[in-house]
Amino acid sequence: MSVKNWVTGFARIGEQRELKKVLEKYWKGETSFDEVIEVSDMLKSRHWNYQKVAGIEAIGINDFSLYDQTLDMIEMLGLTPDRFKDIGDKTARYFAMARGDKEHTAMEMTKWFNTNYHYIVPELRSGMDYSIDISKIISEFQAAKVEGFTPKINIIGPLTFLGNAKRVDSNDLDAIGLYNEILPAYTALFEELAKLDDHMRIQIDEPILVTDKATELLLLVKDAYIKLANAADNLELYVVTYFDHAKEAVAQLLQTPIKGIGLDFVHGTDNFEVLDQIAESGKRLIAGVVDGRNIWISDIEKKVAFLNEIAQTVSKERIVVSTSCSLLHVPYTLKYEEKLDAQIKSWLAYGVEKLDELHLITKLFFEGAEALNSDEALKFAQNREANASRKSSSMIHDEAVQSRMKPIDELKKQRVAYEERIKVQHETFNYPPLATTTIGSFPQTPEVRSVRRDFKNSAIDEATYVEKMKGFIKECVEFQESIGLDILVHGEFERNDMVEYFGEQLKGVAFSQNGWVQSYGSRCVKPPIIYGDVSRPEPITVFWSTFAQSLTDRPMKGMLTGPVTILNWSFVRDDQPRAETCYQIALAIRDEVDDLQKAGIKMIQVDEAAFKEGYPLRHINRPAYEKFALESFWISTNVAEIDTQIHTHMCYSDFNDIIDTIEAMDADVISIETARSGNILLKVFKEHGYKKEVGPGVYDIHSPRVPSVEEIEKQIHSLLEVLPARQLWINPDCGLKTRRWEEVKPSLQNMVTATRNVRTSI
Repeated sequence: MSVKNWVTGFARIGEQRELKKVLEKYWKGETSFDEVIEVSDMLKSRHWNYQKVAGIEAIGINDFSLYDQTLDMIEMLGLTPDRFKDIGDKTARYFAMARGDKEHTAMEMTKWFNTNYHYIVPELRSGMDYSIDISKIISEFQAAKVEGFTPKINIIGPLTFLGNAKRVDSNDLDAIGLYNEILPAYTALFEELAKLDDHMRIQIDEPILVTDKATELLLLVKDAYIKLANAADNLELYVVTYFDHAKEAVAQLLQTPIKGIGLDFVHGTDNFEVLDQIAESGKRLIAGVVDGRNIWISDIEKKVAFLNEIAQTVSKERIVVSTSCSLLHVPYTLKYEEKLDAQIKSWLAYGVEKLDELHLITKLFFEGAEALNSDEALKFAQNREANASRKSSSMIHDEAVQSRMKPIDELKKQRVAYEERIKVQHETFNYPPLATTTIGSFPQTPEVRSVRRDFKNSAIDEATYVEKMKGFIKECVEFQESIGLDILVHGEFERNDMVEYFGEQLKGVAFSQNGWVQSYGSRCVKPPIIYGDVSRPEPITVFWSTFAQSLTDRPMKGMLTGPVTILNWSFVRDDQPRAETCYQIALAIRDEVDDLQKAGIKMIQVDEAAFKEGYPLRHINRPAYEKFALESFWISTNVAEIDTQIHTHMCYSDFNDIIDTIEAMDADVISIETARSGNILLKVFKEHGYKKEVGPGVYDIHSPRVPSVEEIEKQIHSLLEVLPARQLWINPDCGLKTRRWEEVKPSLQNMVTATRNVRTSI
């Protein structure tokens, strides 16, 4: 292997969301699947050429997906769940597994480790037959050859695949127990891959090895990679890890015939401790030094110095300079960012810019500054200048915020006892057992988006914009009243995204025009850029919430995004501890909670959808995160009076290991996503003796299907097997902004009808 640099993976949604747009046209029946393939082929070619032009030597294939890489692995291994095997058409089956259809509920979806990317959870059972299908890889491999390069093939490793899967034949057994049944499928896969060329370079992603689970997998690590490396003589395997250190697994991997190991030196600095072992083994080190999870420019001088420090242990000729992880987690390119402040823009590097950084670091490390051509030397000088300006810029530091932070410790406390609060709240709101509500957002129709866009582009004035938004809110409130929802929301039509909307109105936060990042399938988000000290200059939501409340006598929830979620779903400054930034955001949300309750909005939902997502992958690092996350939520909400009810919402979480923390958050009501996982998550609350109120999702909003009354009744009865009616709320499992009204209206009507039927029956 002679390559000097390596990209772990590249984004795929398209720099102007081309894949998103064509997929959504296809799902609506407005185009053919041939157009989806045409756009996909165009994007793959474009992404490969970006890497070639930037001087990237190891370019991967199979990092592109029409929906999700794990779902692609399920298809590739022929491990389709039994419940989808009645779908004969391969494309229809693929999207039914991801999104559901009229006859099939979608497969469960959850977060890819501690990122905001979602993967499809494999459903495995003992005795499953596998059937290898590498047609996708063959197509991409041949296309890469036409483009003039021999690719590496990216594959999700067997241990990560199993570690992220669930068993459908047992709730008590870990899918890792199916190792001896799944590894033969992987061996067969690698035997097929070996037939593609005389020499096959394969990147095997094993991020499971940076978690605490690594210690349980050590024997399997060695067994798996001896067998896979020996599947054929022409295989050159590289096991790549990312998001933290992989110290435990390295020793085992070094005892196998793999050719090299990929380690993340941005988010796993402890990896430095295993360099001696790698040096002794003679294997290659793929050194992840360019941050694949954040958008700040690299300090190229420091990166080269760090690599030279590594080279004191591992010889330079066996080091491959790499991204810390896939560039899936950052936007595409800065070239469309025409409105960003020029100074802030100079501090940023998106995916394409990170390719250039990787090239510069590689050349400086291996050849020195004297080898740079004039264009490269200019870029290097600009990088040094931008890093210096970021450290000294007055845009970053706000004395008023720093002053307010001084007494912050006095605000890190819980409210009065829950038992006192909930009694007052029941008297105040008088809502029934199994109270019905929604999580917050309603459909963002083309008309809604058009009005927002017209206002943003000054095509309409503010008065026109406000009147149109009031019209949307009025229609939404009238609909909710007409079907009999107990607790209403205003619909959030003025909001583009739950984090972006708040970030746009906070000082110290910048926004991109085209900084889109894939969240799942065709869903993209545009994270805020927290570049400096954060504050809230003026109220954000009070006007809209009070207008909505004026339209009804029923309680209207004020809808806020919590500080931890704003932190975890933003690109966060890296020049101070994340905790400090989170406390600053918490003070801003605290001000909003207080303004809402003073304006008569006494139910306030402070969403912490990403609370679990931010957890460090290693338990040893979790107490510090939990401390500032809890304290930030308390700072935001403990300003609430005793008759103000605080709600929160959490997404896609296994709550077993954080149920104590959830209880300590001290929200009066928590809604959680459980629709795809049944009431398994809810049982954690029961076993823990959780006393506060819970709203488990009774139907999946990530699927376009409309659940029947009978289906929802069955779901509610299953919830009642776990918790009493007085403790339960009934709601969808998440916001409704991505759905269409023709799906939302019957779904919510069925939910309310089902709830009334169940109330009558109990």
